[in-house]
Amino acid sequence: MIKIGAGRVRGSERDGISVFKGIPFAKTPFGPLRFAAPVPPEPWDGVLDAVRFGPRPPQPPMMPGLPAWSPDEGLDCLTVNVWTPDPGGSGLPVMVWIYGGAYRSGCADLPVYDGATLAGHGAVVVTFNHRVGMEGYGHVPGAPDNRGLLDSVAALRWVQDNIAAFGGDPGNVTVFGESAGAGAVACLMAMPMADGLFRRAIAQSVPGMFFTPAHAARVTESIVRRTGGASPYDTPAEVLVAAAEAVATEEIPGKPREWGSIAFAPIAFAPVVDGEVLPDTPWNALAAGASRDVELIAGYNRDEYRMFHVMGGGRFDDVGRAMRILAPAGAERAYREAYPQASDEDLYVMLLSDWMFRMPSSQLADAHTGTSFVYELTWAPTPVFRACHGLDVPLTFGALDDELAQMLAGESPDLPKLSDQFRTAWTAFAATGEPGWPRYDTASATTHLFDVEPSDVNDPEAPSRAVWSATGFSPIG
Repeated sequence: MIKIGAGRVRGSERDGISVFKGIPFAKTPFGPLRFAAPVPPEPWDGVLDAVRFGPRPPQPPMMPGLPAWSPDEGLDCLTVNVWTPDPGGSGLPVMVWIYGGAYRSGCADLPVYDGATLAGHGAVVVTFNHRVGMEGYGHVPGAPDNRGLLDSVAALRWVQDNIAAFGGDPGNVTVFGESAGAGAVACLMAMPMADGLFRRAIAQSVPGMFFTPAHAARVTESIVRRTGGASPYDTPAEVLVAAAEAVATEEIPGKPREWGSIAFAPIAFAPVVDGEVLPDTPWNALAAGASRDVELIAGYNRDEYRMFHVMGGGRFDDVGRAMRILAPAGAERAYREAYPQASDEDLYVMLLSDWMFRMPSSQLADAHTGTSFVYELTWAPTPVFRACHGLDVPLTFGALDDELAQMLAGESPDLPKLSDQFRTAWTAFAATGEPGWPRYDTASATTHLFDVEPSDVNDPEAPSRAVWSATGFSPIG
């Protein structure tokens, strides 16, 4: 049993790791607090049995075959989970995970996010739920934008106030995340209100999509039309989820004339550069010196878009048209000269990989004025998915039996070896600030390649960096 600020909690133990699940870090963000910034939880009497994950935030199914979210789960969704190898100790490095899900879905209770294996390396591992979709990122008049990011700040404040009771060092916190979670990590580095809440950051496949307030408001207008014009405050969460999903899957795709570059993603939500919660894009903010004292790992997977391409049936748009809309001027010529043997399909997958994740991640390291390290996952365990988006997640957590690992890595005998590489690097970085390879600078662009035989090379994606380096990623809209 452990005493924290709001009361006492009792967890469970498995294989020498103490686990605490479903601890509230904020009040229920519904009723009078719907669309509000998170508010600290009320203290409780007695002992909270922290043995079950809290409810998911409202969202559509994360993938085919998984059950849809239902309000029957409950709405008290802002909870944290802790894995610790030494709850009676002190001074362990702390690793706080932020899940991905295109800012529309995600939850901390997925089996692939089980923190026990990482905690076994001598770290306190924290995961938490934050609001997604309309509840977390939709533009709502009278409410702050970026409520999902505000939830992340509240969770990190909870860590500062309480993690010592679990054996962690609040002065040695590493925040890490993948995809939309990496986008949140990048945002936190740009947000003044997050200053001092973490010492290190790991951003795995940072998305380049950010919205202007006007674009976010336009998305809300489309969602509200589909609900019959009712105010979001008066609309049940499940109705907003369905309407937002319809906008994302029916209204936006394939319509760049109406929706711009986001028609190629397509997503309905992203962080809003509102000038308050998020003053500027991460690239601009970091270049201006934000988080210069935070040590950073930023990286990407070589074939990021491959998973989306395969699961979309292999369809692809006209390469020239996509280049004109998504990439800087002259991009098509540069790509074709750099990769003369590539087919149109290959170039399309490469372009979408660069636009969505690879170049935003690379440019985050380029912009950072503090210590940076960069990696690229080049290990391609199957010829279908290759080194695709999401492959790094089960490697990071050591979730080798998880469905995601089995789907993306198949029966590869090298799966344990690659997972060990990631976990060793991540936990070493969390403890010491050194992942085990040379620091990054923009001149040499030294990059660590995660593969069966890892290596350190200079600028492995030089043609793409040359195409994208002059433009950056401006907010959509």
